[in-house]
Parts: sequence; structure tokens; C-alpha cells
Amino acid sequence: MLPAVRIPQDNLLLAALPAIVRGRLTADGPPVDLSLSEILSEAGEPIRHVYFPIDAFISLITIQGRGQLEIGLVGAEGMLGVSLLLGVDVSPLRAMVQGAGRAWRVDAATLEHELMGNAVLRAPLNRYLYVVLAQLMQTATCTRFHLIESRLARWLLMTRDRAHSDHFHITHEFLALMLGVRRVGVTRAASALQRRKLIRYRRGDLSVLDVRGLERAACACYAIDKRIYARIIGSGAVRRKRAG
Repeated sequence: MLPAVRIPQDNLLLAALPAIVRGRLTADGPPVDLSLSEILSEAGEPIRHVYFPIDAFISLITIQGRGQLEIGLVGAEGMLGVSLLLGVDVSPLRAMVQGAGRAWRVDAATLEHELMGNAVLRAPLNRYLYVVLAQLMQTATCTRFHLIESRLARWLLMTRDRAHSDHFHITHEFLALMLGVRRVGVTRAASALQRRKLIRYRRGDLSVLDVRGLERAACACYAIDKRIYARIIGSGAVRRKRAG
């Protein structure tokens, strides 16, 4: 039996903030709808809005010539626009909606104003920034040293976590772009996972059949990412609870 997939009702970073701070950030209105494949930012462009996904998720993509590589995912656990925390209002990456859904959209100027001298807001966002940096370094290691099959298993698990579903649509061509490999490599890796009855894949429709088996097939990077998030973000939540 597959573990239950919980659909988030809010963004976890925003939900952890005091109501008065959260209210100022989201005063512009209700969550916005993000469409599949929508480009939210391009590398080198000014950051105009920060996004806090609820049930949508966003790919962080680096572009090299005609090639591209996904180096991160942002879902309900995080935010798009972390460079503002460093005082930089330029996007370092392309951000593309990979899973349609809702997100809170905050004007970049509003967030920058709230960050000034506001330790209550800055502390949890800085912890998340650390998590992002650690995960980016882990992805670089994964891309260089791990086999395509293990990397694909990791990517599918990360996508499942943020899609909040065991079923999603994804093509071999898109997977090849996201993993930075040739299409034939993705086909072989997906076929191997399917023969092990970990996934079912047909004409772009993918179903995760065995989560625990897929976790065993994935490289250690997936578990490392989850431990980093739990240790840094989770420990922050404990400190806030004790302080209250």
C-alpha cells in the first residue's frame, strides 16, 4: 500500500509566521493560480514577485546554450525569490511552473520592506535559504557522480512530494532536459524502474507503485535532502514553539 499523500492547505513557510506579519505579506489578495509551464522568472531579470506555493510547484532551471538542467524544485515547503534575502533583486535562474496550482504572490518590494529589521520574518526565511543552498550543492554532487537510474528515482520522489500525488504526466523528452542527459538514457532508466514494478509509465502518464522501493532505488541524495530540511526547518519550528 502506498503511503498517504497529504495535499497542503497552505505554504509551510508562511504558515509558520505570526499572523500580523503574514497578513502584511498577503494583503494584496488571495492566492494566484499558476499554469503549467508558465515562466515566473528568467536568469538575469529583476525579481518583481516572490512566490510561496501551496499546491503548485516550480522548477529551478539553469540554461547553457541550447541545453538546460533542473537544479531544484520549490513546493509548499519553500519560496521562489530567496536571493532577496541576500539583498540581490536579480533572479539567478529560470523558474518554470512544473505543477499547476495555487501560490501566494508577494510583491518583491513588500518583502524587502518587511525584511528590514524584522527578525521574526528573517530568521525562518534565512533557515530556508540555508536549505536551498545545501540542496543545490547536493544536486551538483548527484549530477556528477550518480547513475541516471538513481537520479531518476530521486527526481520522481521529489516530484511526488511536491505534486502531492502518485500520478502525474511527464514525457521522456522533458525528463531528459531536467536531468541533463540524452533521451535514450531516460528511456532505459525508466524501463528499469518499471521492470522492478516501482513505477508504471505509458505515453507520458506515470504512476508511482512502490514508494519504499523507489526510495531504495534512489541515490542517497533524496534522503540527505529530507534530513537537511527536517533538521534546519524543523529545529526552527521547535525553537519558536518553546519561545512562545
